[in-house]
Amino acid sequence: MQKEMLSKYIILIIYFIILFLLGKLASGKIKDIKDYFIAGSKLGYWVVAFSSRATGASAWILLGLTGMGAIYGISAYWVAVGTTLGVVISWFFMAPRFKKMANAYGSITIPDFLVSRFKASSHLLRGISATVLSVFVVIYVSSQIDATGTAFETFLQWDYYTGAIVGFIIVVLYTFSGGFVAVAWSDVFQGSIMLLGLVLLPIIAFFSFEGDSIFQTLQNTDQGLVNLWGDGGFSPDNVSRVLGFVMIGLGYLGAPQLFVRFLSIKDEKEIEKGRWVAVIIQFLMNVSAVSIGILGRVLLTNATENPETVLGNGGQEVLIKLIESVAPFLSGIYIAAVLAAIMSTVDSLLVLASSAVTRDFYQQIFHPKMEDTKLVGTSKIVTILLAGVALSIALTVAIFVPGRTIFWFVIFGWSGLAASFCPVMVLSLFWKKFTERGAIAAIITGFISVPFFKFYVSSIPIYGSYFSNIAELLPSFVLAIIAGIVFNKGK
Repeated sequence: MQKEMLSKYIILIIYFIILFLLGKLASGKIKDIKDYFIAGSKLGYWVVAFSSRATGASAWILLGLTGMGAIYGISAYWVAVGTTLGVVISWFFMAPRFKKMANAYGSITIPDFLVSRFKASSHLLRGISATVLSVFVVIYVSSQIDATGTAFETFLQWDYYTGAIVGFIIVVLYTFSGGFVAVAWSDVFQGSIMLLGLVLLPIIAFFSFEGDSIFQTLQNTDQGLVNLWGDGGFSPDNVSRVLGFVMIGLGYLGAPQLFVRFLSIKDEKEIEKGRWVAVIIQFLMNVSAVSIGILGRVLLTNATENPETVLGNGGQEVLIKLIESVAPFLSGIYIAAVLAAIMSTVDSLLVLASSAVTRDFYQQIFHPKMEDTKLVGTSKIVTILLAGVALSIALTVAIFVPGRTIFWFVIFGWSGLAASFCPVMVLSLFWKKFTERGAIAAIITGFISVPFFKFYVSSIPIYGSYFSNIAELLPSFVLAIIAGIVFNKGK
């Protein structure tokens, strides 16, 4: 046991040293604010493809989506369908248009792009978009910090709060030093660990299985686990849940933390080269995650016990339990994989939020004559402050909502960013007559709708359960699109 724990710490130390080295190397490439926020728009397709997928993955794939596979069985594969389709639409149809327009505008941030796209005559659009972005990014980061605490607690038996704070310090240090250059290259490293870990574990688990076929054993455990629609088959309740699973992919159609990658890539040709890389990585990660959950359910539980008793709330400990069961000698690698999923998202989100506060508020609104070269130091300070706010939220939620699941905590932050920005990005790229007025209406509507559907509509008797299954992203997205179209008129 001591040797096993020692190996875990050795692997983690090596992992953290590599991250710090990447941050240190990247710091030498930071000459101005464009380098800090979008790596000077010099990145190649392999880096951007891995970086975007690592950021899009986060804790919800390794802990949340694996748990969904354990609880819902094969119906959880609908998540893989939706997210893969979202990446296809994003890279094949939206990214080339966005990159061409952003280059023409000289955009450094997403609010920069929107202001230029609509030739905004005031700071209203920039201020609203930067505010909304900052709020939901901080919430999203807090969900990842929460997952960090859970990961350290489960893998290494640390105190949850100690784990959350240590993870917070590590990611802030290398992001602080190297900005987006460090983020992008660390994402390649971390994305590779995640991909390898996700693909390898189902193979090991499959060959560890003995007895009837996996499908038969799953069916004997619970008939609903082998139905594409879930327990009870095709029904309004299950259809609404599956719709919610698929529509998670809407978040890829313009989410700022993903589209900032297209600002950092060299040119449109690199997007063409990288799109299949991104799609394949996305598909493999999601399918593998669900498969891990299903195999864990088969190997670690039986029909007579509550799976959450064995696999944790929402099944989110299934990955950890499965590793301990079939490949304990690899547990150190998988700790690194889980932390990679979390930190690859946190680092990019912190840089994104820092860009909104520093570039879009501090410089563009209040100090428009300030030179870009003077903003790097301010950006680093803002990065630390925003990370501190996110840490405070994470610890507060941990205290007051002990029954939360990582998946749905993450999805709330993801949905907030997606509902606020994806509708306006879609309309901006594909509707020439879309105006600033419509854009502001879409952003505000998406921003308000996410908490409205999450905390109010889902509690309405009879119909609330359907909205709870669908989750907040789809209805918020639809309302934002409608608001953008309706308020666009008359301008």
